[in-house]
Amino acid sequence: MDAGSLSRIRQLIADAGNTGSTEPVAMTLATVAENGGVSARVVLLRGVDERGFVFYTNLNSEKGRQLEANPAAALCFHWDPLKEQVRVEGTVEQVSEDEADEYWKARPRDSRIGAWASRQSETLESRAVLVQRVAEFEVKFEGQDVPRPDFWSGFRVVPNRIEFWKSMPARLHERIVYELGEDGWTKRMLYP
Repeated sequence: MDAGSLSRIRQLIADAGNTGSTEPVAMTLATVAENGGVSARVVLLRGVDERGFVFYTNLNSEKGRQLEANPAAALCFHWDPLKEQVRVEGTVEQVSEDEADEYWKARPRDSRIGAWASRQSETLESRAVLVQRVAEFEVKFEGQDVPRPDFWSGFRVVPNRIEFWKSMPARLHERIVYELGEDGWTKRMLYP
């Protein structure tokens, strides 16, 4: 990723956090199903560096299955207090086992238990069933570390296009796009 865009994204996240935003790292993730249908949902950014944008999930979830079938995605960050937005498009790769393990170990124990208990995106008969599954995994892992399941990992969106949007008076918004080409990153402005 271009150093300038990476720096600006990190600053926007920090600035959003300083506004009191409860989730400055929330981003909309759009994926495409095998049948061509598009899905979008909000996920949390768990890492960003020159390689891309990382989030974690159950690999058997709808998004996990869609990314396996079609490893391309779009992200959108919107920070209303800042009147700024960032759109990202790119290819998707799974993070390394070491990266997934490291993040897993940093998660609260109840979140790790919940990951084992949830059959994400499957039909849930009742809330009581989920509560029971959580209790079963709490017993199973009592007094020991909760290992990362094989079905849980992370994805990295490797950007090939990043657009910064800033609200301006008279709807003459500022739009700057970075695109990755054969010769590296280019930067240009767009009409609002």
